[in-house]
Amino acid sequence: MNVSEFNFDLPQELIAQDPLEDRSSSRLLVLDKETGEIRHRGFRDLLSFLRAGDCLVINDTKVIPARLYGVKEETGARIEVLLLKRKEKDVWETLVKPGKKARPGTVISFGEGLLRGEVTEVAEEGNRLIRFSYQGIFEEILDRLGQMPLPPYITHELRDKNRYQTVYARHDGSAAAPTAGLHFTEELLKEIEDMGVTIAHVTLHVGLGTFRPVKVENILDHHMHSEFYMVEEEEAEKVNRARREGGRVVCVGTTSCRTVESASDEDGILKAGSGWTDIFIYPGYKFKVLDCLVTNFHLPESTLVMLVSALAGREHVLHAYQEAVREKYRFFSFGDAMLIM
Repeated sequence: MNVSEFNFDLPQELIAQDPLEDRSSSRLLVLDKETGEIRHRGFRDLLSFLRAGDCLVINDTKVIPARLYGVKEETGARIEVLLLKRKEKDVWETLVKPGKKARPGTVISFGEGLLRGEVTEVAEEGNRLIRFSYQGIFEEILDRLGQMPLPPYITHELRDKNRYQTVYARHDGSAAAPTAGLHFTEELLKEIEDMGVTIAHVTLHVGLGTFRPVKVENILDHHMHSEFYMVEEEEAEKVNRARREGGRVVCVGTTSCRTVESASDEDGILKAGSGWTDIFIYPGYKFKVLDCLVTNFHLPESTLVMLVSALAGREHVLHAYQEAVREKYRFFSFGDAMLIM
């Protein structure tokens, strides 16, 4: 299966640069995964497609202000550090720019010495392991010095950090937002619960791999980066009960989808626990838990387009994307949404 089969033309002006003032006022393209039928709605119309007994699965990870700007103590050269993955208490795997200036032994100062980091090792793909030293609480210092790690296709400055955070974000750890969840408000979630829809929380800390392009011709040669997930017993039971009683499992975002598909057995029973997943979902994959998906519009030739194509079929998905372009939907992280059902 060739990566070029998942390409489509996207005008630059359709890439959303700023979040809407009202989270839930985005548009919603509804795609029937069996027939390919398309309907155009507003995001609040999601209520009319859900029904009592369904289970809505949301990813409650919280994005950390993971982008730091510092200087090499030895030379004063500017360095950008993006926190990717916590390896130990004060040791992080990071992406450093420029990497050539960050050899093992390099000491970087952030915030005039409020935070210091020493490069201890070069990891896979040129990432650096950095051991941080500081006085006080790391998370508080990071909140003061760090910036939100917006995707490279967003060039506008984000005025409010909370707009790259879901309203239900709980657990610190992501280098990117689970963006399908950005459309929900607390009021909309309450309306959904009042309908008799159960809301289950899972956690998957989104890594930088979500932005990385597929660099191989044959997608079967692509290696996914691993991401940490957690599923609590009570939340697993919500999903399993909905399935037992004939309800649908509606995942909000590809991260929630990858979590439930990773943490379930072959019979589709979701298991409580935590671990690392590098699951790669592409056409031919048989979904064990998920029935429907709320998602944003994704990058051409990305693993996320491959995932939605596994659910609805490549032809249906690419046709829907062509329609979205024609109708001038807003694309990517701050863009509009899609419901595949």
